[in-house]
Amino acid sequence: MKIVRILFTLVISIAFLTSCKNEDDNYIDPRGTDYAGSESCIQCHQVQYETAFHSSHFKATSPATKENILGHFKNGRNTFVYDAATKLVMEERNDSLYQVLYKNGKKVESHPFEVLFGTKHAQTSAFWQNHYTYELPISYYKSLNSWATSPGYSASKVNFERKIDKECYGCHSSNIASRYVTTSSDSITFMNQEVEDFMNPKTLIYGIDCERCHGPAKEHVQKHLKFPDLKIAQNITSFKKLSRQQKIDACALCHSGNDKLKVKSRFEFKPGDDLLEYFRGVPGSNDSMHFDVHGNQLGLLSQSKCFKKSETMDCMTCHNPHANASQNLVSYSKICMSCHQGIKHNAATIKTTSASILANNCVECHMPKKMSNAITFQLSQNKNKSNYVLRTHKIAVYPNNKK
Repeated sequence: MKIVRILFTLVISIAFLTSCKNEDDNYIDPRGTDYAGSESCIQCHQVQYETAFHSSHFKATSPATKENILGHFKNGRNTFVYDAATKLVMEERNDSLYQVLYKNGKKVESHPFEVLFGTKHAQTSAFWQNHYTYELPISYYKSLNSWATSPGYSASKVNFERKIDKECYGCHSSNIASRYVTTSSDSITFMNQEVEDFMNPKTLIYGIDCERCHGPAKEHVQKHLKFPDLKIAQNITSFKKLSRQQKIDACALCHSGNDKLKVKSRFEFKPGDDLLEYFRGVPGSNDSMHFDVHGNQLGLLSQSKCFKKSETMDCMTCHNPHANASQNLVSYSKICMSCHQGIKHNAATIKTTSASILANNCVECHMPKKMSNAITFQLSQNKNKSNYVLRTHKIAVYPNNKK
């Protein structure tokens, strides 16, 4: 009986140790042999991983499965009409989803949903063709609960020819390339980095995964599996030890606009790097008075007195990068009030809004929603263009919301 208990304990131990390894011990991440893959993080960071898995960062791109795709595919809500003779229909065919173009009732062209971009506010899609991806002309907008033209597309002419290049994937995925990297990512230099424009779908790592923000984790995983009692993270960059500017740079990689001269690929960036090594400002292109609410959150935040006067404020002062931005405005107001205690609004403001509501809703007045000029769209059979609306990151006293 004692032998049986010993054998049982041994089997359980082996099973546990096996579960603490990647599914494939020979796994080679397409970014290089120093990457472990996000799945390896689950065993020690399950809460953070599961929260991040459902976030808009993790879903910045995703495979076009029925579970991931937004939008309607049933008759009555799945058609975009261009004119009396032309329509685009979202259809399900043989367990796949397509955008199908009809002219005078006859099918002219169709392309599958294969790569999804976004999930929080809207979702656009792409299909693969000859090592390139092309944006589908119709996207889904949550605020409308409807299909509309993809950003910047015409509502009078169907277009399947807009390429989505690597730069787009640079902020919507964790990797895409024309080939696998079979050595450490640190060995990549200007002389041996790929210059081919085409992309290999097998190298695509969907979404912003753990190692995109925390850096290569292979040695970190191996170290902590071998020494599980270690309490201090080894062989990985700790955000707690980064300077304020380094933390900001990690977010600014994708949240500071797209109008700068690229020096190095975004995919090469690792936490702690200096963003100035990757981008240079282009004279005349950085119009600070008209930073767009979509994509240049840092530019807007940098104009705020709160940010300018603080020595510690960074993106994570208000945001948990592992989770979607909270829809509970009270939680943000508490952060505001930690510095603005005792603030008084003028009589006119208090007359229209109670003091208790003002104290719990700083964001609505001081970070209002603004129209994006970078993203416009049109509804079916509607000639008017609509602007995407997002909350600004410029904290200020706005003309219509003065104290």
